[in-house]
Amino acid sequence: MREFIFGTDWWTDCDDLAAMRILLRAHKKGEIKLLGVGINACMEHSAPSVEGFMNLEGVNVIPLGIDLEGTDFEGTHLKYQKNLAPFAVNYKKNEDAEDAVRLYRRLLSESDGNVEIVEVGFLQVIANVLLSGGDDISPKSGLELMREKVKKIWVMAGKWDEEGGKEHNFCNNCRSREGAETFCRLCPVPVTFLGFEVGVNIISGNELLYDDFLYKAFCDHGSKNGRSSWDPLTALLALMGDEETAGYDTVSGKAFVDAKTGRNYFTEDKLGLHKYVKLKYEEKYYAYKINELIN
Repeated sequence: MREFIFGTDWWTDCDDLAAMRILLRAHKKGEIKLLGVGINACMEHSAPSVEGFMNLEGVNVIPLGIDLEGTDFEGTHLKYQKNLAPFAVNYKKNEDAEDAVRLYRRLLSESDGNVEIVEVGFLQVIANVLLSGGDDISPKSGLELMREKVKKIWVMAGKWDEEGGKEHNFCNNCRSREGAETFCRLCPVPVTFLGFEVGVNIISGNELLYDDFLYKAFCDHGSKNGRSSWDPLTALLALMGDEETAGYDTVSGKAFVDAKTGRNYFTEDKLGLHKYVKLKYEEKYYAYKINELIN
């Protein structure tokens, strides 16, 4: 069975929730095993609201990790998190969650070496995993653990339709910029990026039932008529496991991020470990696929 770790900023937007629903439902069906969730942005109700969402989805045994220092990103939407937090059982406050870097290191050290990471938020946690040394969890460095235990990483980040593009997950602040630069420079395994330009005009969540707690979260965000689909597209792409099958063309090579500006660059190379995706079909095709999974 394919094993996944899901990384999310779970910050101001609601498309993270749609992505999580896609992965949780696949987990419940036995299609994948979701090993853990790493939260890379920290607001007052982050960990409790993530667990609350999972409990409402009927999944209550997945461990959470969080970056408690990740409090300096832009954005202030708290309403959906506050409304989901009362459904938490084990994570009543952020401090109840494991440190996110330790969670990744522990899950990787315990795995058989076939883990895939789906990252729809900021990259400082994975970057810090890559920079980590041996510890009480494993004598291996984070770079060694990633090389030995991770098969593929699927990332929502970047703007790849222009050289020097700027996108939120890379550019938000110095933490995200430096994390993105480190990740692109050091990551030793294949990475596929789904960029801003891919998901911005694909609207999903506009067919949810009014009594669905996901619809209520979309309304709390101000997106009762649906939201751009960056994160659920990335989750669906990862779940399908193949870019062409999922409906994308790809460009292979090496991605770079400027640590000072967050701007992304790409050098094409057919043998490169990095790819970014381009839509093959009309946007309504992808919106239908997402809505089919989250409704």
